[in-house]
Formats: sequence, structure tokens, C-alpha cells
Amino acid sequence: MKFFHLSDLHFGKQLHGYDLHLEQRNFISQLCDCLKSEKPDAVLISGDIYDKSVPASSAVSLLDELLVALEDVTVLIIAGNHDSAERLRYGKSFLEKHDIHISVMPPQKEDDKLEKIVLKDEYGKVNFYMLPFLKPSMVRHFMPDEASQGEQAIIAKLIADEDIDYSSRNVILTHQFYVNGTVMPVMCDSELRPVSAGGTDAVDISVLDGFDYAALGHIHSAQYVKEEKFRYCGTPLKYSVSEAGQDKSITVVTIGAKTEGICINTLPIKTKHDVLKLRGSLADIIAASNESNRQDYVSITLIDDDIPEMVKEYIEPYFENILEIIVDNKRTRQILNEDVADFKELTPYEAFGAFFKEVLGRVMNEQEDTLIKEIISEVNNETN
Repeated sequence: MKFFHLSDLHFGKQLHGYDLHLEQRNFISQLCDCLKSEKPDAVLISGDIYDKSVPASSAVSLLDELLVALEDVTVLIIAGNHDSAERLRYGKSFLEKHDIHISVMPPQKEDDKLEKIVLKDEYGKVNFYMLPFLKPSMVRHFMPDEASQGEQAIIAKLIADEDIDYSSRNVILTHQFYVNGTVMPVMCDSELRPVSAGGTDAVDISVLDGFDYAALGHIHSAQYVKEEKFRYCGTPLKYSVSEAGQDKSITVVTIGAKTEGICINTLPIKTKHDVLKLRGSLADIIAASNESNRQDYVSITLIDDDIPEMVKEYIEPYFENILEIIVDNKRTRQILNEDVADFKELTPYEAFGAFFKEVLGRVMNEQEDTLIKEIISEVNNETN
């Protein structure tokens, strides 16, 4: 059996204010071509279909376009942390008649089970278990002990309650922050980082040991956790400057007989406009421009000691889509060396006051001073 593993589509995403709608439509078009050439039995999408819980109409239209493209294949979709359960499950019953299965919430009462879809091939059944993104608050009403221990205890209990036949082939779709012991996955600036890498939201991948493949979502860089069968497929597009050097792809998984294991391949995704990081003098940056990269999204770091005012206007004729311009020269490094150590010694109130004065060129007035003290007090009360 062959299936595609996708995740973190983030329909509606913007990159430094640039709308990526056309890039995402281009991805759907390439996915259509891959479906025709590869003919998978199923497509798995492991969460974060939308970038926001209240998606724009253009983002909703992208999902509609995607589902139309997938009309001849079994589709399994789970909700991620960016998705709204109510919005994503709209039309669920109708979609199931067209072999599109969407799971948006973990079990909500003691007797509930994970949604399971069973497909068959020449070797027998393949059981697909769907575990949407979860937080302890979602299950505390019937799993108080596990909820108090965190996501790993919850997931372990949910899987144990499934009474899984491990002599069959089993696949799970799940959207959480999975780690391999103390080894953290590679993360990008565009994804929601956990509060603490060692906190309750980190789930050790060993909890999924019994599965033949885990279609992981949430982390934007394609990688495996512990072993190949536990895989983050990554985003189909570059959603931050930190992803500039990555090659995005569609993950293709072939699962044979139980004793044969799995085979993983990738299909490259070509974007209309790439994401680039450029570093050098102003002259170097301008010289780097050519017809093939002029419309790419670029992050520029300038190293000149003398930067002209309105430098962006100097560069825009050569690069049309500038994400950011960073200055890294002797002056900026000196400021960091002189000020960072002292800045770290400031209280939150003092640090904000210094920041306020730096940005606005004046100290806070009485009303602003009172407001920031109240905010800091509220934050301290919530964290204590």
C-alpha cells in the first residue's frame, strides 16, 4: 500500500506580510501531478490545515480546491494546533461519503475511541488511527490523572485503550511535539515553539513504538524522530527565513507485508518564488540579483559600515520581495557588546522602560507607567 504523508499546509499563511496564496495553489497543482504519476491509495494530512483558527475566505477556498484534487483517493485529515475544530469538521458527514475522513478532537468521554479507518491491500488490513492535536484541558473532565501528568500520559492511555492488534499493520496520524529522549527535533522560526523542551508538552516518541508508521505533524522541517518510521514530513512550502536552505517535498510511504517494514521516498516541490538569505555589502547584494531570483522572497543582511538612508529603496529595483534588511556591522556589534550584559540585569519594568525610551525618544508618562506595572503584576501572578 502506498500513501502520501503531508502536514502543516498553513493555508492563509503570510510571509512577512506577503500573501502566499499563489504559492499554495501552485503546491496543490503539483500535488495533482504527483497523484496522477504515483497513484497512492491514500493521502494523510497530519494537522495545521489552516494557519489561523478563523481562516480567511481565500484559505477556505484553498482547502476546497485541495479536496477536489483528492476526490479519487482516500483522504485522512486531523486537526493541528492552528486549526479550529468547529470549522475544520464542517461537512464531515458529507465528506465521509466521498472517502474524506476528518478527525478534529481527541476522545471526549471514557468509552470513546480514536477514529480508525481500515484499508486493505493484497497483504490484508492497514489500520489508520487518527489522533488530532490535544491539550490536557480537552480531556481533563474524564482523564484527570493523565491530564495532570501531561500529553505523554494522555496519549499513552488513549493508545492503550484502543486494544490494537499489533499483528496487523498500524499507522497513526498525530500532531504533537514528539522528541527522542533529550534529543529535540530541528525547529524553524515559523512554528509554535513549546513552552519548555522538557515540559509536559514534549512527548517521547517511545509512546508510539508499536506502530508501523507514525505520520507526524507540527514540526516544519522534514526529519525523523529516533527511526525512519516516526516521521515529520515538514511543510510543503518555506514559511520562514530559517527554512531558506531547505528542500520541501511530498513524503511517499510504501508499506508492504508486516515483516517487510516500510519504504520512504520524497517528491520535490518546486516553488514559484524561493526564499533566500543574502549577506554581504550593498554592492554584493545588488550584484547577486539576476532574472531567476529577482522575484524571490529575500532576507538581506548588510555588513557595510556606512548604510545609506532608505536603503530598501536602493535594493528594490533588484529584489522585488524584500522580507527584511538586517544590519550587521562594527557599530551594531559594538552596541550589542556594550549593552546586552547590562540589559540582562534589568527588571522587566526597567527593560520595558528602556525599550520605550529607545523607540519613542521619551520616558513613559504616568498613565503608561501605571499600565505597564499592572501588566507585569498580572503576568507575575499567573506564573506564580
